[in-house]
Amino acid sequence: MKVAVLDLNGKDTGRQVDLSKDVFAIEPNNHAVYLDVKQYLANQRQGTHKAKERAEISGSTRKIKKQKGTGTARAGSIKSGVFKGGGRMFGPRPRNYSFKLNKNVKRLARKSALSIKANEKSIVVLEDFNFESPKTKNFTAVLKALNLENKKSLFVLGASNNNVYLSSRNLKGSEVVTSSEISTYKILNANQVVLLESSLEGIVTNLSK
Repeated sequence: MKVAVLDLNGKDTGRQVDLSKDVFAIEPNNHAVYLDVKQYLANQRQGTHKAKERAEISGSTRKIKKQKGTGTARAGSIKSGVFKGGGRMFGPRPRNYSFKLNKNVKRLARKSALSIKANEKSIVVLEDFNFESPKTKNFTAVLKALNLENKKSLFVLGASNNNVYLSSRNLKGSEVVTSSEISTYKILNANQVVLLESSLEGIVTNLSK
């Protein structure tokens, strides 16, 4: 699959790159995509929710009424969940929501996500660039040139670039990652995936293992 390489002004450089069919043109596996996205979202959960149960709240432990003869249900403690101010029955407890997923399934999911974006013509290949210093306006100018000002975008770098990352950090709609940090969720969540030339080799290598 041939794709034109654009410059920072959004114009065709006259060069083309060949996107690997094994990564960008496979038959998407929807179930693998579902599992990988589910794992990503589950891993974002802190799992620190907690409600006090009857043994954990303050209150008297005396029996509040006699066992029989009241015509109502027996009750042994004011801290019971059936009374106002009592503990919560079977309330949430801290837990870990993360789960394991086979590496081959994760690779298949990411290749499926990239193939979906390629099929939607939502992948742009940009020539490598760098900023002299971290400035948001420099990154905003790149977004404007690519018509991505009001769209969610994912920029994939070949290697870590602190100036580019810091320039984009204040922009909610844009995210910058390296080729080893891409995830199925981030790919699908973006309206446009911008791949720098230097990232292509790393993506193919990581997803072809």
